[in-house]
Amino acid sequence: MLFDPIFWLIVGVSAILSMAASWYVKSAFRRGTQVGLSSGLTGAEVARRILRDQDIIDVEVREHQGFLSDHYNPMAKTLNLSPDVYNGRTASAAGVAAHEVGHALQHAQGDLSMWARTILVYPANFGSMLGPYVIMGGIALGSATQISAGHHGFAYWLALTGVLMFGIATACSLFIVVNEFNASARARVLLVKLGVTRPGEEDDTVRRVLNAAGLTYLAAAVGAILQLLYWAWQAGLLGGGRRDD
Repeated sequence: MLFDPIFWLIVGVSAILSMAASWYVKSAFRRGTQVGLSSGLTGAEVARRILRDQDIIDVEVREHQGFLSDHYNPMAKTLNLSPDVYNGRTASAAGVAAHEVGHALQHAQGDLSMWARTILVYPANFGSMLGPYVIMGGIALGSATQISAGHHGFAYWLALTGVLMFGIATACSLFIVVNEFNASARARVLLVKLGVTRPGEEDDTVRRVLNAAGLTYLAAAVGAILQLLYWAWQAGLLGGGRRDD
């Protein structure tokens, strides 16, 4: 499989999508830093204002080093904002800060996508690392041949187990996409509601920045789906596969 051109095509497409999405989000963020906020608030002040408005008093807003390293830590209940966001008084800073507060709101309100993302992250990491090797073991033992013969033996069950393991990682990536776009939607509504951004250029810039950020997770999910389909096909679970006839 490691010498299969289809496998490397999928890897290449996934890498290109990931790099393109990463470039786009950085470009959108930098363009957004050219649009100042009429409210004059920094990203940190935006985050604290939204938290107060939503009666969330147990989340701490911190400055965190690194470019676009912003994240919400549900275990420590900390909102970690990069310097450009923490100190920035731009549409980009407001959008990213509000987005991370969106995750804090999801956590506080028991959002399904947040819980699914949190619960699946460790099994997903395990499945993405070991799943392909388990599948290759099933393929080597003749899973596709067993399936074509209508016999579900050890090789079939081994390959199926590997596909299910990798499927957990794929499901997690899909939940992350839903989770990220939901947090962004919450962010935009709250920014306008609280008067942090105005309809027009400021809100449009926030929308572009947040949509660009969401595309990075969408690209990762597309790559995961393509790989899952490839492994299922190789194992014979979707027809085809490698047979020892």
